[in-house]
Amino acid sequence: MTEVTARPEPTLRTTAGAVRGRRENGLVVFRGIPFAQPPIGAARFAAPRPVAEWDGVRDAFEFGPPPPQETSFGNRSGGAVLPKGDDWLTVNVWTPDPDPAARRPVLVWIYGGAYKLGFSGSPGYDAQHIARDGDLVVVTLNYRLGIEGFARIDGAPANRGLLDQVAALDWVRENITAFGGDPDQVTVCGESAGAGSIAALLAMPSAVGLFRRAILQSLPGTFFSDELATDIASAIAAQIDLRPTVADLSGVDPWQLTDAGAAVGASMRQYERWGAVAHTITAFSPVVDGDVLPKAPWQALAEGSARDVTVVVGHNRDEFRLFLALGGQLGTIADAQATHALQVFGPGSDGAQTYRTAFPSAGPDELFELVQTDWLFRMPALHLAEAQAAGGGRAHLYELTWPAPGNGGALGACHGLDGPLLFAAFGAQLGPLLLGPEPSAEARELSAYMRARWSEFVRTGEPGWAAYDPEQRLTHILDTKPSVVAYPEETSRGLWRDHVFSALPLLG
Repeated sequence: MTEVTARPEPTLRTTAGAVRGRRENGLVVFRGIPFAQPPIGAARFAAPRPVAEWDGVRDAFEFGPPPPQETSFGNRSGGAVLPKGDDWLTVNVWTPDPDPAARRPVLVWIYGGAYKLGFSGSPGYDAQHIARDGDLVVVTLNYRLGIEGFARIDGAPANRGLLDQVAALDWVRENITAFGGDPDQVTVCGESAGAGSIAALLAMPSAVGLFRRAILQSLPGTFFSDELATDIASAIAAQIDLRPTVADLSGVDPWQLTDAGAAVGASMRQYERWGAVAHTITAFSPVVDGDVLPKAPWQALAEGSARDVTVVVGHNRDEFRLFLALGGQLGTIADAQATHALQVFGPGSDGAQTYRTAFPSAGPDELFELVQTDWLFRMPALHLAEAQAAGGGRAHLYELTWPAPGNGGALGACHGLDGPLLFAAFGAQLGPLLLGPEPSAEARELSAYMRARWSEFVRTGEPGWAAYDPEQRLTHILDTKPSVVAYPEETSRGLWRDHVFSALPLLG
């Protein structure tokens, strides 16, 4: 419950104009501040443009509207009434005190959602606990998704959603002092597609110098080659008998255009030339276009692109089990399905035999889950830590192993569990599914511990455990009794030792 304090509403000035926030629960909160012009009309599919200045004082009481996306948000809206309008590119700020002299460290949260879903105004991203417990200034932001943000459109820059994130970080650098934050002490943090976005930012020249630290939770390994992204965009545009060009698509209503993306997403398995991507849940990912994103993150970091940024990166032990549960597939996988998944996602030329040999007691369900957990989340995170170390930077690796008690404990330490734990958003988004109707004492204790470790890293650059190195491979285990051990998924690590994560190709 939000408690609004009956004191004068704080007003401060940004580079574009004055904004008025509210005092809530011992914090001052500003919502829906635009950091770029609405990307409509002449700005449609363009890089974000500086926001127009305004006169007077703008009330920053409500979240800005969400960017166009495929669904009605489902769990991500948390049942909230969603604002309407075209001002998709906005930021929200939670601050203990908007005093320019305070110079508190700043945490910038980038949401996930398969690069096609997400809204910073979701109750699951209420940052009050992080800001208050960690004594931090916390910023959340919207960025363009799906076709608007990531489709490869002729005549438009690639990775417009990433460029939105860079523009928001530019806004933080220029404005956060007025909110009590330190622009030289910025940490970016994100989960799933948010972590994938941060991996891209670590490799993007335009993001250099905008943050000092980065936390990547459940980094997905899907980055598209330019050829693959172009072919996917052509298939999406063909759904409405158009070409993937600015001229053709700019006249289509953004919310209607999402239907074309959803149609392709629902039938991706017919596009075998897309390789493993055809067997995933999204037709969108960052594009290694050679310009906005010159190289895939693993290559860029190994070459030293982020050696001046300290990184925390990790994964959950049972990542893919969430998708099995949401798809009603828990306990239903036949041997033929497992074999196909091993062939599609496994490393090397014979992934099926490799996995069966390495995990001789695993049945079809476990093999189906293991190979997709490894391919999509666990091994990309591990290899990113290795790449950062190889490039002369510092990375701290973690694994969340605490099993979610919801649904009879069937979900384990699945994808998305870290979100409600970090934000203490037990009743929003995936919280009720994973934690049950009332969070246990264990859940609350782990939530507080995770926030403390993350906050310490934001403040000092030290999360509380040693950096990863290829010899000892020290990994922090997040559980009821946290510990530091050698990387625990050793069998999978060995299977993927020689695999190179890079931009996914167009086949044939």
